[in-house]
Amino acid sequence: MTMLLANIASIGSGALVGLVLGLVGGGGSIIAVPLLVYAVGIASPHVAIGTGALAVSASAFGNMIAHWRAGNVKWRCALVFASAGVVGALAGSTVAKAIDGQKLLALFGLLMIIVGFLMLRRKSGSGDPSVRLTRTNARMMLPALLGSGFAVGLLSGFFGIGGGFLIVPGLMLSTGMPLSFAIGSSLVAVTAFGAATATSYAFSGLVDWAVATLFIGGGILGGMGGLVLGRLLSNRKQALGTVFAVFVIAVGGYIILRGMTSLASAATLN
Repeated sequence: MTMLLANIASIGSGALVGLVLGLVGGGGSIIAVPLLVYAVGIASPHVAIGTGALAVSASAFGNMIAHWRAGNVKWRCALVFASAGVVGALAGSTVAKAIDGQKLLALFGLLMIIVGFLMLRRKSGSGDPSVRLTRTNARMMLPALLGSGFAVGLLSGFFGIGGGFLIVPGLMLSTGMPLSFAIGSSLVAVTAFGAATATSYAFSGLVDWAVATLFIGGGILGGMGGLVLGRLLSNRKQALGTVFAVFVIAVGGYIILRGMTSLASAATLN
């Protein structure tokens, strides 16, 4: 692939992730790594994960500012969850770098299939909008926030994903906050997890900065288009979400098949 085509693929892939985030409202980061490997042509799964984590973190930060201005961020809960998750993300990324790239891709494909089925489940938006972390409820809420934050951060760091599909239910279960606040608060954690994972990979020289810049730029453009298109298709959000979930499952199956084929070929050569 020529440099020009690689640059176009980077921008286009970022735009697709941004478009999905604008249309569906989440899940876009799960397709970042497959796009970086199969569309952009990054040969190393580890570099794809490190680069994807950086792009996801930047995208989440931009969205977090918008949700903060709208008053949808429960900062105390979000910061406790994110702090525990950063520790988990650093641990997860350290373990992932020691695993064979093709095996890691196959595991990523399995995760995509699980995520796809989770996305097919309808979410309830009920909860207490006034909930917040205080000295009175800290004894009950803190262990739940710290435990779930670390666990989600571990997965996020291992696979180099934002993890919003796990963070949102984790925050809702830990605090009892409604879906709208959980989505806004989750972006604090997604930003932190992505930054921690990207930092870990960057120290190992496993981030392609040029691709990340183009990917982020494409994501901004795609996100703007997705928001506009999302408003036009607001009455079809559930159908769009279902189609995207099926797409994620299909891509996950493809990645597993590619990974198994590569591993089988390597075993034959040895």
